[in-house]
Amino acid sequence: MTTSTLSTPHRTLWHFAPGLLLSALIAAIALWGGNIPQVAGAGFSALTLAILIGMVVGNTLYPKVWRQCDGGVLFSKQHLLRLGIILYGFRLTFAQIADVGASGIVIDILTLSSTFGLACLLGQRLFGLDRQTSWLIGAGSSICGAAAVLASEPVAKAEASQVTVAVATVVIFGTLAIFIYPALWPLLSHWFTPEAYGIYTGSTVHEVAQVVAAGHAISPEAENSAVIAKMLRVMMLAPFLLLLAGRVKQLAPAGQQEKSKITIPWFAVLFIVVAIFNSFHLLPDALVQEIVALDTVLLAMAMAALGLTTHVSALKKAGMRPMLLALILFIWLIVGGGAINLAVQHIL
Repeated sequence: MTTSTLSTPHRTLWHFAPGLLLSALIAAIALWGGNIPQVAGAGFSALTLAILIGMVVGNTLYPKVWRQCDGGVLFSKQHLLRLGIILYGFRLTFAQIADVGASGIVIDILTLSSTFGLACLLGQRLFGLDRQTSWLIGAGSSICGAAAVLASEPVAKAEASQVTVAVATVVIFGTLAIFIYPALWPLLSHWFTPEAYGIYTGSTVHEVAQVVAAGHAISPEAENSAVIAKMLRVMMLAPFLLLLAGRVKQLAPAGQQEKSKITIPWFAVLFIVVAIFNSFHLLPDALVQEIVALDTVLLAMAMAALGLTTHVSALKKAGMRPMLLALILFIWLIVGGGAINLAVQHIL
């Protein structure tokens, strides 16, 4: 009995270790690559690189070792992701909301809700996509890219193939935004100040790294306001997940509704709590920076694990409909998002 009891943790450790090490190795390579100026300037963040490298390995070498690595890879994709979302709150404070002002808050809310609503409407009715794929593409487009897709996965009860499709849309159209927004600036400069154009960029471009790259190419003023507006969108991830969880519960079959409890994404609630705590600046800045660095590693491992567990065949099976939906949302973010920005700034 004693031998069995002692050997169980040993077996459990080795069950997770190979997959965790593989995820960590890919994350390390992605973090290194994300620090290369040319790579970062092209808008490829460490998280995006982790997904791409993971997908390459997942479709070449991983099938040969998946039995040994599956436990740790799944642990990275599920549990490390949730921890990473919680610690993401240390990147934010509520003081940043005041810097953007009431107009920035209204712009982000209107852009987020209209984009996600459009994804739900067109995804299911026009393109005939399943609910989860529409939700994930809408979350990635309207909030914070791949991180929003991954955070929405457990709430929406989506499959890996659906997550892969949604993340692919973020990579494709978010990367295009890096070049389109600076190109549009000379044409729109008579309607926007640099600060206002930064808010427009931060409220409509997919990922944080892409927002920084696009804003940096315009001006320092645009970059600063873009990052603040983007952080506000990221902060809306938690209440969005709570609302999505409620919608999932509402759409559940009557029989399951009676037997199951309401699903609360506690990692999203803790994300809000951490952001509130961080607003009081109770921890030394050096410690907060260490936590943020650790958070980046955890999210990179989760992204790597996602890539490892998905296959190119899933994208082929998805066809063009998800990409067309993401394209329409991308156009809406540029045109409709711009109109929302101009209207709100004019009124407020």
